[in-house]
Formats: sequence, structure tokens, C-alpha cells
Amino acid sequence: MSSDPVITIDGPSGSGKGTVSRAVARALGFALLDSGALYRLVALAARDAAIELHDAVRLADVAERLDIRFGATPSDEEVVWLEGRDVTQRIRTEAAGNDASKVAAHPEVRSALLERQRRFAVPPGLVADGRDMGTVVFPAAEVKIFLTASADERAVRRHKQLKEKGVTANLAALSLEIAERDLRDTTRATSPLVASADAVLLDTTGLSVAAVIDRVLEIARGRLSI
Repeated sequence: MSSDPVITIDGPSGSGKGTVSRAVARALGFALLDSGALYRLVALAARDAAIELHDAVRLADVAERLDIRFGATPSDEEVVWLEGRDVTQRIRTEAAGNDASKVAAHPEVRSALLERQRRFAVPPGLVADGRDMGTVVFPAAEVKIFLTASADERAVRRHKQLKEKGVTANLAALSLEIAERDLRDTTRATSPLVASADAVLLDTTGLSVAAVIDRVLEIARGRLSI
């Protein structure tokens, strides 16, 4: 495993870890691992190949063979390619997120992606965003953060994000989907969503994004002396 510093930011869907992770990585000049995107890509590739999401063996094969690339536009907007096709929008839908949660429940898929995720740790350091970054993927990380927020607030946040993108969404349905995803993520047999014993717990309910980013940067700079 890399000796470069690693900051893990874990938490449930809607806790703000994606936004915070991107901002922290940018502020520190670190690489970024969006592990959730990998599971979304596995699910999308499986759907496109007509593979059922309960077929763990075939899903693991998809995970091992993923032809993916991450990039950015000149304005620093995320771009994700799967087998040479721009799938940035397709992997950010609610359906893709739910599919990813189902795919991630398979130990075979998690095992297939483990080393790929660890290879993201490059100089000068890495911010790893996910659900088992601090417990399984980077257990020796120097800085571990676990973000959380009330289920109601997470649903409201997601509803707002979708509205801003022009996507019609039902708040009650989003709340139900988040509850179902939380249950899958926290009760799966392999790498369940749980805070590492040495993680700093941050409840983001009622906090601004800027306040959370500032707190994470304060913790990171203090522990890494940067």
C-alpha cells in the first residue's frame, strides 16, 4: 500500500462526503478517489450487458475488466468515460445510485475493486470518498472522517440537487430510497458502512458545506502538519 498520506471520508448517501471530498482534495492538491463512482460504473456496465445485479460472479468479472477513465472539463467539471463513452450523467442518477448499492453488497465485487482503489494513492496524497475507505480500503490512513446527517436532511439535500439539475423528484420517494440504501449498506456481510474506531465523527445536519469543508481541512492539516 502507498506511503503517501491518505484522508478517508466515509458516510451514508447524502451526508455531503462527495462535495466535501472534492473540495478538500482541491484545497490540498491531493488526488481524489470517488469509490462510489466505481460501483456505479460496474452497475452501469452490467445493465448495458444485460447482466442481472444479483449475479455476483459475472459482476465481479465486469469489475475486474472495467475500462474507465476520469477527467475534467476546462471549467473543472467532472467527466467519466466507460469504454470510451461519456457516462458522466448516467452514473449520477438516483437509479444508478441504487444499482450501485446493490452491486456493492457482493463480496466478490468489493474484492475485485479493492486493489484498483488502492492504486489511487499517489503523491502528494489522496482523499478517498466512500463507505469503507477508513475501515477496509485504507485502514492505515492518517486522517479518517465519518460524515453523517439526519435521514430527513439527506433527503432534502438530494431533492434540492435534483431540482437544480432540472430533474423532477418526489421527496417522500427519495426518503424511502435513502432508508433502503442505508439498510443495505449497513447490514451487508462484507465491508458494511460503519465508522472506523479512530475516525472523527462529524454530524453535518444544519451545517453549511463551507463549514464542514473548513472543519475537515483543519483536522487534516493538524494531523498531517501541512
